[in-house]
Amino acid sequence: MLGLGVYVKAPKGFLIGYNFWLDRGDERFSLAGLGFAVTLKDAGRVKSTAGSLGFGAAGYVAAVEQLVHGSGVDYGLDSSADTGCCLAGCEVIRNEALLLLTYLTREAEEIQKIVVFEGAFEKVFSIIKEEGGSDGGVVVQDCLELLNNLLRKNASNQVLLRETMGFDPLISILRSRGGTYSFTQQKTVNLLGALETINLLIMGDPKVDPGKDGNKLTNKTTLVQKKVLDHLLLLGVESQWAPVPVRCAALQCIGNLISEHPKNLDAIATKLLGDNVQEPALNSILRIILRTSSTQEFFAADYVFKCFCEKNSDGQTMLASTLIPQPQSMIYAPLEEDVNMSFGSMLLRSLTLSENDGDLETCCRAASVLSHVIKNNNQCKERVLKIKLEAPMPSLGDPEPLMHRMVKYLAVASSMKNRNGKSALNSNSYVQLIILKLLIIWLADCPSAVQCFLDSRPHLTYLLELVADSSVTVSMRGLAAVILGECVIYNKSSDHEKDAFSIVDTISQKVGLTSYFLKFDELQKSFLFASKSSEPRKVLTRSTAASMAEIEDVDEDDPSSQKDEELPILSSVFDSHFINTVKKLEADVRESIVVIYSQPKSKVAVVPAELEQRKGETDGEYIKRLKVFVEKQCTEIQDLLGRNATLAEDLSRCGGNDSSSEQRASGSSNRVQLETLQRDLQETSKRLELLKEEKVKIESDASYYKNLASKMESDLKSLSDAYNSLEQANFHLEKEAKAMKSGEHSISPDIEAIKAEAREEAQKESETELNDLLVCLGQEQSRVERLSARLIELGEDVDKLLEGIGDDLGMPEDDEDED
Repeated sequence: MLGLGVYVKAPKGFLIGYNFWLDRGDERFSLAGLGFAVTLKDAGRVKSTAGSLGFGAAGYVAAVEQLVHGSGVDYGLDSSADTGCCLAGCEVIRNEALLLLTYLTREAEEIQKIVVFEGAFEKVFSIIKEEGGSDGGVVVQDCLELLNNLLRKNASNQVLLRETMGFDPLISILRSRGGTYSFTQQKTVNLLGALETINLLIMGDPKVDPGKDGNKLTNKTTLVQKKVLDHLLLLGVESQWAPVPVRCAALQCIGNLISEHPKNLDAIATKLLGDNVQEPALNSILRIILRTSSTQEFFAADYVFKCFCEKNSDGQTMLASTLIPQPQSMIYAPLEEDVNMSFGSMLLRSLTLSENDGDLETCCRAASVLSHVIKNNNQCKERVLKIKLEAPMPSLGDPEPLMHRMVKYLAVASSMKNRNGKSALNSNSYVQLIILKLLIIWLADCPSAVQCFLDSRPHLTYLLELVADSSVTVSMRGLAAVILGECVIYNKSSDHEKDAFSIVDTISQKVGLTSYFLKFDELQKSFLFASKSSEPRKVLTRSTAASMAEIEDVDEDDPSSQKDEELPILSSVFDSHFINTVKKLEADVRESIVVIYSQPKSKVAVVPAELEQRKGETDGEYIKRLKVFVEKQCTEIQDLLGRNATLAEDLSRCGGNDSSSEQRASGSSNRVQLETLQRDLQETSKRLELLKEEKVKIESDASYYKNLASKMESDLKSLSDAYNSLEQANFHLEKEAKAMKSGEHSISPDIEAIKAEAREEAQKESETELNDLLVCLGQEQSRVERLSARLIELGEDVDKLLEGIGDDLGMPEDDEDED
């Protein structure tokens, strides 16, 4: 017996206390818990959910509170593994706990943290394994929904799952068990839940820059290392017995897995499929695009090529290098023989089939793949531009470029009739839109492609008719207008019949610029463009599982299933990147048309007859008249160019329906006022320019004089310093002169005294020296006398000896020689 006791108390919400018990024979298991608050809004949600399950709202919330606490989570998720709790009652508790946790974890981050902290990942995968994996029942679906709630936009929980349990338990759910061909609805839902889990791991947080989302890149790398790509290819490509929703989800997972991941891109490019006859995985996916009868599967497989080619120029070049035209005999060979064909040969073959309804759709699908191959890659665009296709019969003409063949198919699709004799535009709407998208991508930033497109004059005529045709869809008219705009902004032709001015002139004459610009406005307001920014991603729940598991294509012949182009499947043609490209092209087209209308059509001037010199007119008069004429013409030309630019800007901003006369009159009046204001603005601008020039001149003069004044002030300061120095030197000299002048009389007596003293000293010294000489002479004289006396005693003649003594003194050298 299962029982529950509850009480409720709180003015603004529920405060719930409870006693939750389970009786089994002689044993009774009791769980007691305290209260917790639930807002009235949440209580209403719980009540509606619980009512469908046979529980009261308060009791349902009480059970959740028990699970949110640690013991409650353990009890709720481990009850199936408890040997003492194996009755159906425990399974009911566990299943109801899963439902409660699934509901509460959709948006409540705090509850998500608690549940993950209590080991929810291990318990969820344990239950899934016990229930049989993808072959299990609705409990597996509930476990996967709970798992997705815990992982959605929660990088920390994703890291925790990767670092603790890993991705092996998740990948094991994708493995087929039992009968390979048996896919019940519940198994389909379970596989969709597992594929959504993989998508959540590899999509990352939309708020984080994709290039900086390390968690997403790590998840992608780890999943491919765990061989998840093989399981996805088996479900999405090789298992053609799998339900269409599963194949589509698997293909979308493959696209997200390889998007902007170099290693995974290389892995899918080198992957081979098949047992007996192997072929590249990309070839197999291309075959799905070309052969599938499901439009949803076509767009899912096309998404793989979109992800493969985006920001992968090497991959684009690799695919484009295989685009080699096949002989005419191979074009009409049986489809089974394309297994031995290369990627490019298979693609070109599909682009050159016959013009019946089925072949046109195949051609359109191939065109979508081709648009991914050449997108933002001018090298691939030029390569594909050189492809020439042979005519079905040599007598029908020379080979034609592939681009011309695509325009031809576009025209054929527009003119086809369905079985009721009505226009088949609705049934072939996405066929034409995809071909138009291919042309837009091809012509973007590629002047040679624009030249090739304009080489056939009927192409321009057809686009003009398509833009003006009110019976076609808004998107078709808008995209045709975009192609015409590309023929203007990327036109480098020097041919006057194909240049940008000629294209704008033709648009103005055939459609009218006002009507032409309205096509852009209508395109921006269309269902496909307006709904793209706010399109939510569908979440797999119990309420949506049945509808997601049974995808059915819209019946094209049932008018009640269509509303013009508002088919949900058509939104796949317009991704966000393409919409942004179209918006940018629209702005460039408007600006280019304004510039073209502001310039003269031809730079070659025609000389009027009035410029010829008249008879009898002197050269001076002729020159003066020419000068006046030229000035007048220049003024008129500038005025006309200004008015022309004003009108072009007016047209580019013009919107709405101009069918009523009142609006036209109002437009004319506004245009006159606008021209008047424009002239006033031009005059004011001229005066403002003059004032600005005068201001600049005055500022320049002021700066010059300021610098000059600074220089003069510096020079003056230098002169002042020099003058002060001279003043000080002069003062010192004057002071010294005065001092010398005042001391002149006292100096003279001193000098005389000094002189007298010096003379006295000199006289004393001379007298002393004279006395010394006299003494010496006296001594010498006494010596001479003694010597003379001695000589006389010796008998010598003294007088004779004294002769020549003066001569001896004059010639001392001779005496020395004689000695």
